[in-house]
Amino acid sequence: MLSSGLDSVVAFKKEHDEHGVALAITFDYGQRAASKEIEMARQICARYHVRHEVIELPWLKQITRTALVSRQAEVPEPTEAELDEIKGRALETAHLVWVPNRNGAFINIAAAFGDAYGYNRIVCGFNAEEGATFPDNTPAYVDAVNKSLALSCEKQVQVVAPVIHFDKEEIIREGVRIEAPLDLSWSCYFAGEKPCGKCESCMRRARAFKRAGVPDPSLGGV
Repeated sequence: MLSSGLDSVVAFKKEHDEHGVALAITFDYGQRAASKEIEMARQICARYHVRHEVIELPWLKQITRTALVSRQAEVPEPTEAELDEIKGRALETAHLVWVPNRNGAFINIAAAFGDAYGYNRIVCGFNAEEGATFPDNTPAYVDAVNKSLALSCEKQVQVVAPVIHFDKEEIIREGVRIEAPLDLSWSCYFAGEKPCGKCESCMRRARAFKRAGVPDPSLGGV
């Protein structure tokens, strides 16, 4: 499951190096950044010669009013200090960008491909930093989903999350170590020519690169 975000890009490269990747799926559910996410994911797959599929989910756009999708909603712009207010601002912004059962829908679609073609691993970029406010990024969620997939798939299909115990800084350090295509990663909630630098995802990315002491290649860093 390749959104082209930092987490999925590093998870992709780890899986590519250790097991190989047969298929990368990017979902278009009407999110503001869809065109950019698809563009970058395609470039990643071209670089590593991996088959790429774009799955459109217009119905998901129709049933959600999340700020990630609705152009009438304001995308939250938390300060760096607010990113760690787990019971305050961070929880509030998580609610504002929540997409109804997004990971559940994505995983089950990916599992259908796995069941059909014999792909036994669904690779997700779940991580500890987002797991603090998004319960569908946690080890407990992965365990629960895998119990379900054991019953809903004829073949063995399981979710794996290579960076689930990492925060963003650790993900960047790991990405540098394994030479992940961080230059093709896109974290911003918008699809501009350059990242907005203000949305929560941009803020978390900037903080992580700063803490890791690594220039962000998406901003011209080497």
